[in-house]
Amino acid sequence: MLNNQDFAQSQAKSPDHLAFGQILAFPMTPKPLVLKSNQYAHARTLLQETVQKIDGAYAPATIRAYRSNFEFFIRYCEEQNLEPLPCRPIDLANYIAHLSNQNLKSASIRLAAVSVAAIHRFNRMNDPSKDPDVILELRRMFRKLGRHQNQAAAINKEVLESLIGATDQTLRGYRDRALLLTAYDSLCRRSELAALRVEDMATLKTGVGIQIRLRKSKADQDAHGRWISLGEKTQLAIEEWLRESKISSGFLFRGVTKYNTSTQEIAGAQINRIYKQLASKADLDSSLVQHISGHSLRVGSAQDLLASGASMPMIMNRGRWTKVDTVMRYVENAQLTI
Repeated sequence: MLNNQDFAQSQAKSPDHLAFGQILAFPMTPKPLVLKSNQYAHARTLLQETVQKIDGAYAPATIRAYRSNFEFFIRYCEEQNLEPLPCRPIDLANYIAHLSNQNLKSASIRLAAVSVAAIHRFNRMNDPSKDPDVILELRRMFRKLGRHQNQAAAINKEVLESLIGATDQTLRGYRDRALLLTAYDSLCRRSELAALRVEDMATLKTGVGIQIRLRKSKADQDAHGRWISLGEKTQLAIEEWLRESKISSGFLFRGVTKYNTSTQEIAGAQINRIYKQLASKADLDSSLVQHISGHSLRVGSAQDLLASGASMPMIMNRGRWTKVDTVMRYVENAQLTI
């Protein structure tokens, strides 16, 4: 049965290169009635209303995935003269079979099906994904394509030192060092790093190291909050960044303009680019640079924890994971010292 969990972790991409032509139809599928174009316009209007209705209840990336994938489903239905909302389970099953032949990853296809199911549920329509035909087609798709997901390249402590060595004494360099060290110590996702605030920092009672409050995370959608400890080296890097940027409140990490001034915030996509740019500047292998993402320091830190002898519960606690299989994907390529 489908669910709508772990959309950011799967890192699935919308099928924006699909050819909406032939479909692998099931035997004895009844020929659909000729539909009028206003039915597709109505589906698009209802999709827009649904996106507005769920705004704020789900992460922006999740809402974008719902919208994009259902827009492609409407296009597909137009090509096949099918009703998109509500759709028949057999039509969703055929859609999955169609996507299975479009050189997509299984995670992308699953996300497409989950999006169709979600839009139906939000509009109090029967969820077509619960039908046996759809469940069977998903199983057939997974057996055909497998469930492997590309993992972000790990930025472990050794690689981290190379990236820090590629920074300079400009405002951007101060920002990058603080960002890298905070990401490694905290195991924060890129969206979590972008959301950290200066007001949420507190010095530890020992005077060495600081804590910073993570107000909300993927595993804490109700924003109970959690304090995360950062090391002395990270503390010094953050203090340098704040002193040079003259930031005293608001978001901790900001963009840096060509005029050597800070912006008001930073986007998650910018964090990806910062990591890649520093990796290129550090002259790291091009294949490693290509697979670096906003999760790379999270992956590398988790692998270093495992290599240092940390238990699985300890790693899960540090990284705020709730599922063991998710952590196992992160640490499966860790280089253990025996």
